[in-house]
Amino acid sequence: MNTLTANQIKELNSYSIYVNEPEHPVFTLTDLQDPSKASDLIQVMKTVSQSPNDVIAASFFMRRIGMFFAMQLYNLAAYDEMWKGPPDNLRFGAVVEFGNRTISIFIDASDWQTVEEEDRQTRIRSILEMAHAIILSLRTAVPISPLTSWENIFGFWLWQYHVLLSDPSTQIEAREDVETLKDDSLWTGISTHSRFASYLNGYEPSVLLNTTVRKTCCFSKDVPGLMQCGFCPLK
Repeated sequence: MNTLTANQIKELNSYSIYVNEPEHPVFTLTDLQDPSKASDLIQVMKTVSQSPNDVIAASFFMRRIGMFFAMQLYNLAAYDEMWKGPPDNLRFGAVVEFGNRTISIFIDASDWQTVEEEDRQTRIRSILEMAHAIILSLRTAVPISPLTSWENIFGFWLWQYHVLLSDPSTQIEAREDVETLKDDSLWTGISTHSRFASYLNGYEPSVLLNTTVRKTCCFSKDVPGLMQCGFCPLK
């Protein structure tokens, strides 16, 4: 167990991740990974976000949880720490942000742990496994493309690694983690190849900022209060 600094908490808050109990809890990671609950959870996502259909609601949510995965990798490179709590401790709550209803993530600060160097690859793999489980679960209830879901996650990774690779204090760790994520073997059982390497297509994250790096639309433009994302292929 580690004690998060005020700066770490501020960084998490900037990505809609909070270290307190949600006032309006809606579900947990345990629920998300249970396919029998997927249909009901999609309706919750749809109601909170006011999305016009189930596919857009699911895509909206994958962008929200993509921020959590991004902050996992950011904290790994910047602080050698990651969240590792029980699934029930990863809670989702309905909130209002910038005048829009949305779903944010609530965690316990005590669930952040130091990652030893020999465990680094295993912990990165755990992020892929968590994301994969959520994608599979949601797809039992809604026909959202796996590529769309992964691209929703990668958009946040692109920015984070642009920042981390540009900072001398995190450059070495970030480079190591990017190369790990580009390794096909890390994706065994999840994909036939590294989806992140395909997303980057041989380019550095900084080069891809403000480009149409996506192959699919995330439907952000169709969620009330949101705009078309900067990576949209429909521009």
